[in-house]
Amino acid sequence: PKMKEEHCLHAALLCLGVLCYSHGLAAERLSRARPSLHGHHEKGKEGQVLHRSKRGWVWNQFFVIEEYTGPDPVLVGRLHSDIDSGDGNIKYILSGEGAGIIFVIDDKSGNIHATKTLDREERAQYTLTAQAVDRNTNRPLEPPSEFIVKVQDINDNPPEFLHENYHANVPERSNVGTSVIQVTASDADDPTYGNSAKLVYSILEGQPYFSVEAQTGIIRTALPNMDREAKEEYHVVIQAKDMGGHMGGLSGTTKVTITLTDVNDNPPKFPQSVYQMAVSEAAVPGEEVGRVKAKDPDIGENGLVAYSIIDGDGMDMFEITTDYETQEGVVKLKKTLDYETKKSYSLKVEAANVHIDPKFISNGPFKDTVTVKIAVEDADEPPVFLKPSYIFEVQENAASGTVVGKVHAKDPDAANSAIRYSIDRHTDLERYFVINAEDGNIKTIKALDREEMAWHNISVFAVEVHKQHQEAKVPVAIKVIDVNDNAPKFAAAYEAFVCENARSNQQFITISADDKDDSANGPRFIFSLPPEIIHNPNFTLRDNRDNTASVLVRREGFSRQKQDLYLLPIVISDGGVPPLSSTNTLTIRVCGCDGSGSLLSCNAEAYVLNAGLSTGALIAILACIVILLVIVVLFVTLKRQKKEPLIVFEEEDVRENIITYDDEGGGEEDTEAFDIATLQNPDGINGFIPRKDIKPEYQYLPRPGLRPAPNSVDVDDFINTRIQEADNDPTAPPYDSIQIYGYEGRGSVAGSLSSLESATTDSDLDYDYLQNWGPRFKKLADLYGSKDTFDDDS
Repeated sequence: PKMKEEHCLHAALLCLGVLCYSHGLAAERLSRARPSLHGHHEKGKEGQVLHRSKRGWVWNQFFVIEEYTGPDPVLVGRLHSDIDSGDGNIKYILSGEGAGIIFVIDDKSGNIHATKTLDREERAQYTLTAQAVDRNTNRPLEPPSEFIVKVQDINDNPPEFLHENYHANVPERSNVGTSVIQVTASDADDPTYGNSAKLVYSILEGQPYFSVEAQTGIIRTALPNMDREAKEEYHVVIQAKDMGGHMGGLSGTTKVTITLTDVNDNPPKFPQSVYQMAVSEAAVPGEEVGRVKAKDPDIGENGLVAYSIIDGDGMDMFEITTDYETQEGVVKLKKTLDYETKKSYSLKVEAANVHIDPKFISNGPFKDTVTVKIAVEDADEPPVFLKPSYIFEVQENAASGTVVGKVHAKDPDAANSAIRYSIDRHTDLERYFVINAEDGNIKTIKALDREEMAWHNISVFAVEVHKQHQEAKVPVAIKVIDVNDNAPKFAAAYEAFVCENARSNQQFITISADDKDDSANGPRFIFSLPPEIIHNPNFTLRDNRDNTASVLVRREGFSRQKQDLYLLPIVISDGGVPPLSSTNTLTIRVCGCDGSGSLLSCNAEAYVLNAGLSTGALIAILACIVILLVIVVLFVTLKRQKKEPLIVFEEEDVRENIITYDDEGGGEEDTEAFDIATLQNPDGINGFIPRKDIKPEYQYLPRPGLRPAPNSVDVDDFINTRIQEADNDPTAPPYDSIQIYGYEGRGSVAGSLSSLESATTDSDLDYDYLQNWGPRFKKLADLYGSKDTFDDDS
């Protein structure tokens, strides 16, 4: 019965706690039953009940609602001890989390109040410690005990999504219910109490294309066969609402951008059935003719298209490639066209997807075809030779005007214009050939020599008469055919030597020949002696039949004293038709040899000297000749040296010993200026200047154009004039060795210092006494003595 009472008491306390929460009050527990914090009653064996020691006072958890905004502090609960008799001697003390700040206690009554508004999302519970002490002595009356104040949740937080905006992709043509993306919201309220955090998802925008699962937030497709080509992007708004979606709940929203990804569900399609193109016949292979394009609304690899030619009469002439940047088919020329042969072509072009999705193979076929018609346009083409090159032959030495060959070109255009021919003179500088401008016949205008040039390579131009810019060029090779027009000759300048003691039939030289003609008109060579000397007693010839011949001695014993040189004519014939021959002379010298046949000397003059003079006598004669030559040279040299003074020496001519200087100077005038006129001889005014250093052999004629310069002439001009006169004076080389100035000049203020004008009597210049000095001084006495004395002596 006692256990039943305790269980009933527990149930009553729980109901009381719920009631206190509903009215915002904390239930005061006065029961002495043990709280769950300190354990439960346990059954012993045989129904015996075990009890723990009782506490002096107990209480349950306290609850306080969050966000309370009343005017008075909210009562959290009341603490009471069994020993409290109500006389005020017991004092209640509160400590722990928020004590004195958030929670305050009445130390007399034990009532606990919350002084501040609490937020469960900020803190859900507080742990506090309570103790009863004696008010007077502060002595603890009971041990301290902990209790918990829990903040009770209210629905004050709306749901919040993790992201403000979501982006998702889903393939087009997806089945209904295909998962796209899951959006998740969170609620800060207590999920364990009530429905404050129970969320329900719903779609506000995006119907009827998409739906959302209410409990999970998974977005799924809601319509079948959504086409990306029709609409690619969708904007969906999802709402999350707490309180299980009921009235009064809070909500939050997010935006989801859903993009349909492409699948290959569309085949390529040409926008037209026929393409028209044109190309000139002058186009080169590889040139672009035109482009075609099949449209495919798919994108990426699903829209890749490859082009090919599957039929048509132009399959061999054209090709198509794919430009993957523009997704176009490029038609190109494959071979050279000819308007005159075929004027149009037709192609069947196919465009097919590169990548095909097997899921949509039923939408196929994923390809399309189109017809391409290509017109060939006529072009003004240059002339065309019938052959890419020509080779002609002509014999050398052919007469001028000989036809070599004929070239031919035609105009490939429909107009078929007339053609004119000409030779490129850069390829025929010597002008051996000429071409007929009308018919293309090539002729010679000079004789050709194969030995000088065996091939002539020329170029021939063909030009349309009315369109000079249209021309063609063809190479022409002309081979000069050989004619036997060169006789064979010795291959070298042979000179043979034969010993005096040579034996009969002894071979002493082998000769060969050379022919400038072709091999057909050259070898084989035939060697022979002329008929008139075929029985030559000294030498004989043997043809070796290998284009060589051997010369042999016919007799024994040769003498250099009798004949040291033999000239042997040899006839050489070639194998041409008709054959040509030439006579070549072989020089054979007779030489002295030793017993083994080695040459010692081939000098024929040695034996001639032995017959007359010896070597010593010859040397003596040569020495005498050299001495005579030296004597003659010395004689001539001495003769010239002796003759030179005789030219100017005569007994009565003493000019070589007397040289006069008549210029006395200008005195003080020399300090002011130099008068060039003092050097000018008035005697030479007419160009004749007598030379006193030699005796002239003939009259020196004046030179025209040389005149004395006036007094104002420059010194350089005067000196140059004198040098020119000396250089051109033929009377006495060297021409510039001696210059005589016999003119004294004018205007000197000084008296003459010459003794020639001084007195000859009663003066120091009387030299008559020289007459008495004897014959040695007679010459001086005659020169300087008085005239009377001179006359008397004479």
